This record gives sequence, structure tokens and C-alpha cells, in this order.
Amino acid sequence: MLISQGDINTALEELDAIISSCPDSCDEAYYLRGNAFRKLGNWQQALNNYLAAIEINPGSPALQAKNMLMDILNFYNKDMYNQ
Repeated sequence: MLISQGDINTALEELDAIISSCPDSCDEAYYLRGNAFRKLGNWQQALNNYLAAIEINPGSPALQAKNMLMDILNFYNKDMYNQ
């Protein structure tokens, strides 16, 4: 809810607390933290958190989010760089 309201920093603080209490079983918290970092434009931290969520739960929605993020990061028009 905090992420959708734009209160990313508070969301990150709360998610950090959740993850520190259960680092090996909080796939949803990693997924949400990935979403928060994505909203901040921090693609690397978003990807790291999505991967952590997927490692815990291969069926996590983080898999789709990671694939979407990778599509964005890999998308570029090579022809534009050759002009």
C-alpha cells in the first residue's frame, strides 16, 4: 500500500524489517522491495530483490517482474547507435 501511495522510503524501511526477521522465507517482501526499487529507478536493486524472491519461491510473481525488467533493460535499437 505504501508503494502505491508513493511513500517508497517508508515502504523500504518496513520491508527491510520484515526481511531481517525472516530472510529465507519472505519471498513476497523481496518481491515488494523489488517493486519499490523499480519505482525509484534503481534497476539493479530491483533485479537483486526479484532474484532473491525467485530463489525462495520459483512461482513468485517476481519471476514475471524480473522478466519484464530484463526486457526493458535489454531493449534498445542497435541501428540508432550506428548513425
